[in-house]
Amino acid sequence: MTADAATSASGKGHKDENFPVASVLLKAEHRAPVMAFYRFARAADDVADNATVDAGERLAVLTEMRATLAGTSDVSSEARALRETLSERGLSPRHGLDLLTAFERDCRVNRCRDWDDLIDYCRYSAMPVGRYVLDVHGESRDCWPASDSLCAALQVINHLQDCGKDYRAIDRVYVPLDTLAKHGAVVRDLGASVATPQLRSVIVALAERTDDLLARSAGFASQIKDRRLAVEVAIIHRLAVSLNNRLKTRDPLSERVHHSKPEALGLAVMAALSQMVGR
Repeated sequence: MTADAATSASGKGHKDENFPVASVLLKAEHRAPVMAFYRFARAADDVADNATVDAGERLAVLTEMRATLAGTSDVSSEARALRETLSERGLSPRHGLDLLTAFERDCRVNRCRDWDDLIDYCRYSAMPVGRYVLDVHGESRDCWPASDSLCAALQVINHLQDCGKDYRAIDRVYVPLDTLAKHGAVVRDLGASVATPQLRSVIVALAERTDDLLARSAGFASQIKDRRLAVEVAIIHRLAVSLNNRLKTRDPLSERVHHSKPEALGLAVMAALSQMVGR
């Protein structure tokens, strides 16, 4: 099978994500450009994760997406739609191009050496998303460091939740190899139905390191001028803290870590009220 964005589509949408994407909290004029970026990212992610075709074909599709976003091709409909949105809003393609770097890496590399390697991956896979949303809202780039920390935390949390699935489905391991070795775990432990004690200690250790990222981003919402975006960010942070705490006590190979809809709603309401009172 030949890879392309259409045949690679996973069927996953923005409502299936762990965290809000272009929610109704955002002003209407900002939701469309955020969704254009999400559709572009979803299409590229699905291409990179397509296990039915070889890496060379997947990279060729991502190259076409890069060329279309840069304006030298019109092959990718998702990249073309984002390019038009960027032109309308006077925004740079930088964040989208950075994001493609992560998906290109996914086609070439299926293991993560250490924590620094993981955060470097987040620099391209997650941080551009937050930066783009801030640019859409006209927020100061002084917010970028806090945004980067939160986005990296969200990415690590997703990787830990899906560590077993990623290994079994596409032989990709974002859990740092040096952390596995330090705790006496091995990669094949990720394929089991229940985590070994060694793997559990790995997940807990990485969740504790993620606490540092969440601490660094704790004041992010208060830095944002747009009140509706600030509330959404506060909600995302609260959900992330809760999920990260669950990873310390639940086994993602055998137990549910994701929030149920009622649980997510309850956390969102508390975070929103706290943010509004704080304002």
